[in-house]
Amino acid sequence: MPSIRPLSPELQKTAIEKLNEVPQKLDDDIAALRDWIKQQPHLKARTDDQFLVNFLRGCKFSLERTKAKIDRFYTLRTKYPDFYLGHNVDVDKALEIFKLGTMVILPRPLNDNGPRLALIRMACYDPSQYTFQEVNLAGGLMQQIMLDEDDVAIVNGLISILDLSNVTTGHFLQMSPSFAKKMTVFQEEALPLRPQGIHFINTPSGFDTIFNMFKPMMSKKQQGRLYVHGSKWEALYSQIPKQYLPVEYGGENGSIPELLQSWEQRILAYRNYWEEEKNYGTDESLRVGQPVDFESLFGLQGSFRQLNVD
Repeated sequence: MPSIRPLSPELQKTAIEKLNEVPQKLDDDIAALRDWIKQQPHLKARTDDQFLVNFLRGCKFSLERTKAKIDRFYTLRTKYPDFYLGHNVDVDKALEIFKLGTMVILPRPLNDNGPRLALIRMACYDPSQYTFQEVNLAGGLMQQIMLDEDDVAIVNGLISILDLSNVTTGHFLQMSPSFAKKMTVFQEEALPLRPQGIHFINTPSGFDTIFNMFKPMMSKKQQGRLYVHGSKWEALYSQIPKQYLPVEYGGENGSIPELLQSWEQRILAYRNYWEEEKNYGTDESLRVGQPVDFESLFGLQGSFRQLNVD
């Protein structure tokens, strides 16, 4: 038997029915993926059972898609450490930003057995003190813990709620097209977390410009999972009932200060993880076959490379 966390009966049922998981084949699937990693001279990746099964689940047990996603995960983290957490992570600086409360993971999933919910409050950081790139890196601390520990998010996916109240022009100016592309390609090509929806609430004037910049960079499937509610809370509640929001939003899904405090302890417990992560990554000089065309992947000219993400 593989050395992984047992899923709850509900999550196991979903993994079998929607992710094509065959429990009796897990050992073989993990072994095949581990053997492939060992055969890649350019790639040094984690190969523990839980890490590999999380990527398999995130790719619906397509071995080829899983290989591509693990490769992209380490390739991008090695090539662009200023954008994606990987090597030389300044945990203290990222934790300082995290404590502002820009990103909050809510404890109860949607409908108690659905996707994990994340609340993102852009205006919690001062754009004269921090960049959105730094804020995104701080969010990566939580993201990594979810990748490793959150079976709900891995199996059922993730829904994000972006509260844009009090967002200023200074925030918007930090959202360059090149940065937007780096965010989008990492989400779609490198992470085993399947986004199930992004809801925008309290959208200010000028939001359409940013939204219309982001949207074409996403796959058609992900474009269909974008919901702009303006200031119409009832429209949000029709898809995410109010009770699943935190108490500060009139819901019953945890208090933001308490959630941040709890997550701070989890992030501190991961400090050694980032030391270990220095041992993993890619060496493009050792890659067999076609080199990665980073200019095509992120270049501002031409069409954006898209993947169909489930």
